[in-house]
Amino acid sequence: MNGIDRRSLGALTAGGLMAATLGRPAWAQGAAVDASKVSKDISARATKKYSIATVVKVDGIAWFDRMRVGVKQFGADQGHDTWMVGPSAADAAAQVQLVEGLIAQGVDAICIVPFSVEAVEPVLRKARRQGITVISHEASGLENIDYDIEAFDNHAYGAKLMEVLGRDMGGEGKYVATVGSLTSQSQMEWIDGAVAYQKQHFPKMQEATRRIETYDDATTDYNKLKEVLTAYPDLKGILGAPMPTSAGAGRLIAERKLAGKLFFSGTGLVSVAGQYLRNGDINYIQFWDPAAAGYAMNILAVMALAKKPVKAGLDLGLAGYNSLQAPDPKRPNILVGQGWVGVTKDNMAQYNF
Repeated sequence: MNGIDRRSLGALTAGGLMAATLGRPAWAQGAAVDASKVSKDISARATKKYSIATVVKVDGIAWFDRMRVGVKQFGADQGHDTWMVGPSAADAAAQVQLVEGLIAQGVDAICIVPFSVEAVEPVLRKARRQGITVISHEASGLENIDYDIEAFDNHAYGAKLMEVLGRDMGGEGKYVATVGSLTSQSQMEWIDGAVAYQKQHFPKMQEATRRIETYDDATTDYNKLKEVLTAYPDLKGILGAPMPTSAGAGRLIAERKLAGKLFFSGTGLVSVAGQYLRNGDINYIQFWDPAAAGYAMNILAVMALAKKPVKAGLDLGLAGYNSLQAPDPKRPNILVGQGWVGVTKDNMAQYNF
């Protein structure tokens, strides 16, 4: 790692890396990507060895445990020094502090999944001014980046969630939407897409209250949803942008025996929400593989460092990232894949990571 003391980076937050390395589930250890399909030209294996840090919203949760698998596998497959860090709790200032530490250590590239786009703009500007390549994910609005890679079109992702929720709710009634933070750009865009779809296709449905911030924590999801249910006992739907909502909502529906009366549609992982899918408390979750996203960010980092062309039509050799698109002609460095899947009780066994 070119002399970088990673433990010092973790010490920048309360818990830092410690939360990420203890008690990780078995599925977070093995290979996730078929590296044989990643072009040698794209992977730039023959170039110099780079140090690339991936900075995530919060470490020690299932979603980013899975992303670490892809980050570490990329380093092993392609011969670069790659690792992942993140705050022990969802905290914009703590994430900025981690990036400051990486700048001071002189890494070659930073891949980031920002908790707050606004909060990280200044520190990413500083990183780029010092010659550090910056790749982002779930942050298509960031300005101070070399490239942003999204697994899918955000509004389409949200529209699909609403299509399922609206169907389950019978096209009418109150629902509530959760986001990790009101500054989490991608999650806000998912909900924007969902609400637009609802207004067009399910005009008898309505949001019960403003979007609920849950800080990517299942217990916070559960407690806040319980409060909403107390205020709106006729609530029929929960639309969850952050992954932990699937567990918080599932727990609430199971405890209150509301299956078939209160419905959930949102981002989730089988490893987190599987029991609720299996028992019929929730019917549907949607996600993309965080390991593939982590791998993809690191591919783009190496391509940018090696001055290789990155443009629409690029095939990264990863499922869902075979023909990247650049939908905004004014920002050709924002690349979009087709990487999300929908999961129910019937197909959940295929996605238990």
